[in-house]
Amino acid sequence: MNHIVHKIIPLLFILLTGTLFAQEDYQDRIEKLKAAREQVVTAEKEALKAEVLEIERRREAGEISAEQAQVLKTEAARKRALNIEDRQQMIDREIALLERNAGVVATQEKTPPKEVERIELSLGVGEASWIRWEDPDRPVPYDRRTYSDMVLAFGLNNAIADGQGLEDSPYKVAGSRFFEIGWAWRTRVFKESNFMRLHYGVSFQFNGLKPEGNQVFVSENGQTTLQPFDVELRKAKFRMDNLVVPVHLEFGPSRFREYEDRIRYSLRNQFRIGFGGYAGLNLGARQKLKYTRDGERVKDKLKRDYNTSDFVYGLSAYIGVEGVLLYAKYDLNPIFENAAVEQHNVSLGLRFDL
Repeated sequence: MNHIVHKIIPLLFILLTGTLFAQEDYQDRIEKLKAAREQVVTAEKEALKAEVLEIERRREAGEISAEQAQVLKTEAARKRALNIEDRQQMIDREIALLERNAGVVATQEKTPPKEVERIELSLGVGEASWIRWEDPDRPVPYDRRTYSDMVLAFGLNNAIADGQGLEDSPYKVAGSRFFEIGWAWRTRVFKESNFMRLHYGVSFQFNGLKPEGNQVFVSENGQTTLQPFDVELRKAKFRMDNLVVPVHLEFGPSRFREYEDRIRYSLRNQFRIGFGGYAGLNLGARQKLKYTRDGERVKDKLKRDYNTSDFVYGLSAYIGVEGVLLYAKYDLNPIFENAAVEQHNVSLGLRFDL
């Protein structure tokens, strides 16, 4: 029994002394909370004044109209009024809690959750994200000037010869296609306007050509030409693989969104147009043939040089809304070097910034 008493007495002493100290300190805590309650109105009014001055500066600079400025001022005043009401109610609840419990729970404060910056890989168009990775130690930046997207494009591909048009092309329109996949960054050019952006990245381009008739590509004496094949072809397709760095200057409106801890410029449902070009390296060329010879089905995959240009460069442009765009590109370099008639690759299709 004695050893139990010896354990209980120290515990009772700790509880009693802790309660006495709490009773002495919680009145001071209440007085500080009451003083803080009086300062809430002053602090919110000062914050509102700063917001109104910033809105006026943007109006005078021509960034927003007078009507937009009035709407922003009304929203700011409403937000600050709600802040005053909510903050004073929070202080009143804490005072009531201290008085009701005689200060015993004065040190039980909740740590607010840390806001994090999410780095997302999205497989949908727009703001929907199906795969997300978070870095819990990375704070949210007040203003993000650079965003990144996966770029996916596909469509029709063909070639234009010097002095000729697409109607003279020896390649099938429906059977010749292109595909592009890459990663791009979009950076706001000006500090306080998102109307102009620099769009740049790295992409793989796969340009395919399907010859008309029963023809294949043949390299002879440093030149690549189309020549008839000796048996009926079931399929003949030529493909060039490129690694390029595209750079575009992008224009279009955006929606300015302001939060308590950050500002953002949103392109959701906004019109976009971009002009620029690309440059890079030809990674290789290959030709795929399918035919039947002596009753046997044959499939040839020929990876050769085919005298294609080692360095590729061209012009490109896109236009559309948000992440769905009409996309066109044109190679300034000839497809085949030392050709009697130069041909330039041209593509038209859809592009998605995911």
